[in-house]
Amino acid sequence: MPFGLGIGELALIFLIILLLFGAKRLPDIAKGLGKGIREFKKSVKDTTDELKVSMNDDETKKNPDTKKDPDPKS
Repeated sequence: MPFGLGIGELALIFLIILLLFGAKRLPDIAKGLGKGIREFKKSVKDTTDELKVSMNDDETKKNPDTKKDPDPKS
């Protein structure tokens, strides 16, 4: 189980959340949580991609003899 929680503890947590927010708001909360996680993952991926591009540009500046796109005609 995640974080060392058993079935009983998870059921108790779910029951407390249900009592606090009510059954009608739970789908909205879950939808908002899913959207937030999706946006976070997208941001992490975008940042990782930018870092890779930046590192490749730095490597090209250090070794100017290395070509990114070799010219197939020559």
